[in-house]
Amino acid sequence: MAARRFLYVIAGLVMLTLAAAIGWNLFQDQLMRAAFVPSAPFKPLPDAGAPDYATPAAWLSRPDLADDPSRWTPAGVTAATKPQVAVFYLSPTTYLSRAQWNAPLNDAGANDRLRLFASTQASAFNGVGAVWAPRYRQASIGAFLTTDGNAQRALEFAYADVLRAWDAFVAAVPEDRLILLAGHSQGSLHLVHLLRDRIAGSAVAKRIVAVYAPGWPISIEADLPALGLPGCAGPGQPGCIVAWQSFAEPADTRQIRAIYDATTGMTGRPRRGTAMLCVNPLTGAPATAALPGANLGALVPRANLDGADLVTGRVPARCDPSGFLMIGGEPQGFGRYVLPGRNYHVFDYMLFWANIRADAAARTAAFLARG
Repeated sequence: MAARRFLYVIAGLVMLTLAAAIGWNLFQDQLMRAAFVPSAPFKPLPDAGAPDYATPAAWLSRPDLADDPSRWTPAGVTAATKPQVAVFYLSPTTYLSRAQWNAPLNDAGANDRLRLFASTQASAFNGVGAVWAPRYRQASIGAFLTTDGNAQRALEFAYADVLRAWDAFVAAVPEDRLILLAGHSQGSLHLVHLLRDRIAGSAVAKRIVAVYAPGWPISIEADLPALGLPGCAGPGQPGCIVAWQSFAEPADTRQIRAIYDATTGMTGRPRRGTAMLCVNPLTGAPATAALPGANLGALVPRANLDGADLVTGRVPARCDPSGFLMIGGEPQGFGRYVLPGRNYHVFDYMLFWANIRADAAARTAAFLARG
């Protein structure tokens, strides 16, 4: 991987100065809002800056791009030469400025971070698929730190780009090509809406190998019935949804739980009191815990931050009764920038990269075996 200070730059920009602030433990919410929530009202970005998904420039990853970060692999691993699946990947939030509510496509910092995420997340699927990753005018990180109407309008604006990218993707890939959906954080949120609004009940739904939507809470009762696909119940099961949120122990999940309990699901039912979907990425099943030996390889950042190495047997995982993924104590190599509550959100893919890759291959093989 290119020397880009790796993923620590993402969490570092978010947390480093705040973590050192006086009274951080008491005032973290206020400090986060002051640092990242735009002060000006929401204003749509000009139509002239909208991505044209008929052109390669609107895509971070696409099969015909010469420079595609999703094709990166660690030493000893190779990408598929004849991919059987088309992967539609939606990146997480990389726009950290409070200058406006949505990211312009030419923001250099956000684009550098997009490449990092494609290299460490979308790359997990290049063993089975060719990745299509649209550039979209994502909502800023501040949109997730407030509940006012500006934040909702910013998310809706970003989702409008996602819908257009999806339509262009479906039109471009062969009608018999299998499809895998993947995202993280804001990307997973948009995937959930995409499933409800465009995919559930459609002909395309019959081509979905699996959906990987970590980093965003999904309710089994209040969300899944509207999405057209079940949560994955076991390894190798095709046509289902995989989701998790990684925490080291002892975990403090109150911030995520508070947001979850205050929101309404895709069915219109409140999420409060409902079970959260958690599929263990080490086992492909919700109820099965796994010791570190089951981890086929985590992407561990190098000490000088010039890349990552695939390290086996380092990180365990189990879904706890509340629906969060517990990874034991703080794993070696990932502890420099962790979000409040021992939240390993930034590393949801990196902690289990090789297992996610194997899981995608197993679900693809099972789908093909159905005939």
